Amino acid sequence: MNYLDTKQIQQIIPHRHPFLLVDYIEDYEPGEFAVGYKCVTYREDFFKGHFPQEPVMPGVLILEALAQTGAVAILSKPENQGKIAYFGGLDKCRFKTKVRPGDKLRLETRIVKQKGPLGVGEAVATVDGKIAVKAQLTFMVG
Repeated sequence: MNYLDTKQIQQIIPHRHPFLLVDYIEDYEPGEFAVGYKCVTYREDFFKGHFPQEPVMPGVLILEALAQTGAVAILSKPENQGKIAYFGGLDKCRFKTKVRPGDKLRLETRIVKQKGPLGVGEAVATVDGKIAVKAQLTFMVG
């Protein structure tokens, strides 16, 4: 298994606090897949307004965490080092369950297609084995 801590992730992708949404990568294969985790705490800034009476991690941030996980897989390829992976599109997105403070969000993105700078990843975020979000992410490396 190829483990990456936060500092190693930051050597691959350009995101930084407060927008780095992956705490660590459990395993990855350059150009193939990455599995990461986000330990969701009540101290996250977005919980101040989303929602104070019932804190729920915004779905778009879960998607961003999945995209960052996929970016680790894509940008760890030697020919992509130092580049940025941009969102190109989102398809087949489904939100299944809420992500709350205290949850350990498992993020898995598998690269299923890539032609030149464009590609597609199949992404799934789970909590305790239950699907929170499932989506197909289109990206562009630039």
